[in-house]
Amino acid sequence: MELKVKRLCKPGVHPTLVAYQTPGSAGLDLAAAIPAPVDIRPGEVVLIPTGVAVELPGPAFVGMVFARSGLSTREQLALANGVGVIDSDYRGEIQVPMYNFGAERRRIDPGQRIAQLVITPVCQVDVVYVPELTESERGEAGFGSTGRSINSEGSSL
Repeated sequence: MELKVKRLCKPGVHPTLVAYQTPGSAGLDLAAAIPAPVDIRPGEVVLIPTGVAVELPGPAFVGMVFARSGLSTREQLALANGVGVIDSDYRGEIQVPMYNFGAERRRIDPGQRIAQLVITPVCQVDVVYVPELTESERGEAGFGSTGRSINSEGSSL
């Protein structure tokens, strides 16, 4: 399967590559296509361009942009939107909203790997509005409910 990648030429910016770093990598690394380092203050969100646009293999696929674990754990930089979604019909530049959740200023350098792109199948569904949903064992139990034991009176242990 092919992923068509268009490298966008920008003055003063070295073209970036989209690449798997190892044969077992699930995500393609995306790099910062910036002409100079960018500082991100604590609590700040900065949109970092990658210098690439993609054409996914079709509507049965989605591109998911995830943070790089090293940037999150060592640099306290994460994606401001959690996970980015690239629809199959989007042809614009991939940009990464970086959020500094740490206490110190952080820097993104030109060409630095900042995120990873995972291409995955997606299933579009027909939405059907109904008056009731089918009963299930879990029912309406919320966050953390499947990880708790329930005693004979129905209370959490």
